[in-house]
Parts: sequence; structure tokens; C-alpha cells
Amino acid sequence: MGSGARYRTLGARGLARRAEALEAFQSPCVLCPRHCGARRDQGEVGFCGIGTTAVVASWGLHFGEESVLVGQGGSGTVFLAGCNLGCVFCQNSSISHLRQGQGTGPDGLARIMVALQEKGAENINWVTPTHLVPQLVHALALAVGRGLTIPLVYNCGGYESIEALILLDGIVDIYLPDAKFIDEAVAKRLCNAPDYFARACRALRMMYRQVGGLRCDSRGVATGGVLVRHLVMSSGISGDDGWARALAHLTDGAGSVNVMGQYRPAYHADRIAAIGRRPTAGEVDDARQVFLHRGLHLVD
Repeated sequence: MGSGARYRTLGARGLARRAEALEAFQSPCVLCPRHCGARRDQGEVGFCGIGTTAVVASWGLHFGEESVLVGQGGSGTVFLAGCNLGCVFCQNSSISHLRQGQGTGPDGLARIMVALQEKGAENINWVTPTHLVPQLVHALALAVGRGLTIPLVYNCGGYESIEALILLDGIVDIYLPDAKFIDEAVAKRLCNAPDYFARACRALRMMYRQVGGLRCDSRGVATGGVLVRHLVMSSGISGDDGWARALAHLTDGAGSVNVMGQYRPAYHADRIAAIGRRPTAGEVDDARQVFLHRGLHLVD
């Protein structure tokens, strides 16, 4: 298993202080770029649909993530309900949009993380954590006191608040953001975030500043850095070339990207002709070549 997680330097007390600082961002809520202003401590929910209690949809060892995250033990995923994006093609809509799952407090979250480590997980993988970082960091403080040591993965949609990311510096080991759309009109229609590209680029710059490029141990398992996910969609609607250029610029051509070809129409995608089909093998290969041409490292 991996070791040397950055959050261990802060320790339980330092993490608890970070959690308190993050809690101040959730009422009125400014945890993500939407700044919806929901007073979550008074029972309100904002765009994400979640209050002050985390909702866990599922957790366990996941062997379907990138090989650098899976290793031998699997990635210790914690799937969190709710989302700060409104993707009409969401393949986890029952979790992200319908918010199915079990309300879980910090103690329960800490127990899950420690249990995953005991099961042999290579890392703790928070899936869709943006709207729940106060609760998760509070739980992490408890888990550190119970012996948690493996790297932490922040698996997000890329639509992040710089202010919240600053408070995650020294906590997250591996950032795993999406790189979804370039065009404002497309981003508005498909994920209800017209400013997605600008916000994601700022977030990526901060992530790289904190943890740098992807690094792996002698087994080829990630120990730190940024790994970007780009989902190829039909007819180039996800802005393959634009993202390749942007990532090459942000990382000086040294970034690591998973160019994913598994898109399928889901949720409400069948209502929109432009995304109503899978990308062809040729479209996926063309996208991969675009990223390679810019000097980026492809990771599967």
C-alpha cells in the first residue's frame, strides 16, 4: 500500500482547524463557484441538494479506476451523493441527481476510510467531494487519529472554488479532476455551468501548484500529483483540441491525462441529438492523438 500521505503532516488537530475554516464556507454556501448562498446550517440545500450531513451512496475497493490508482489492492472509493454540476448525461444520476444513499456523519466517514485501508486499499478516493469538503476533512481528522496513512484522492468534476482548494493544500495527495467542456453555450446546456472552462482552468492551475505532476512509486501506483480525466463525446463537443492546448499550457506539456472513450448516452442525453450516441472508435483515437501531439502523457 502507499504511504506518506500529505495530511499526516497536519495531524488531527491541524485537519480539525481546516475543517472549521471550510465550514464557514457552507452557510451561506460558497463552497463551489456557484456561490448559491444556501444556509446549510439552517436546513437549506443549494444546487447540490445536500445539507450539512454527507450522504454516502456506496463505498468499497474499486478496480475499475485508472491502473495507477488501482494497484494491487484497489482504490478505496467513497461515492458521495449530490453534485455541484448538472450534467444532463450523468452516468451516476441516481447518486448525483436523485441523491440516493445513507446519511453519514464524520465518525461514520472516518470508520469507512479506516476500513478501506484495512481491506488493502491503495488510497482513499473521495468521489464527488466538492460540496462536502468540511464534513470530509472533519472525518479525515478522526481517521488520522485512528491510524489512516494512505494517499488521498480528490475525484471531482473540475468545477472548484479556489478559496476551498487553498484550504485543501497539504491535505490532498492526488487531484483527479474532469476536463469537460470549452464552449460556454455547450457547458451551459450540458452541465448548467457556462463558466465551466474558465473555472476549471483556474482550479487546475491551483491543483498543479499544490501537488505538481503525477508521481508513482516503484510499483507504478500513484503517490501524488494531478491526473486529468477528459471524456470524449461525439462530434468533438467536449472540446478535445481546446483542452489539449489548455492542459499543455497549464502543465508546460508535462501533464497526465486519461482520455476516456466510454461515453454512452445516459440520464437525459437522449433528449439532445448532439450527445445521443457513443463516440466512434475513430473519434476516440483522434482525440488521443490530439493530446499526444501536445506532449501530454496518456494514462489508462
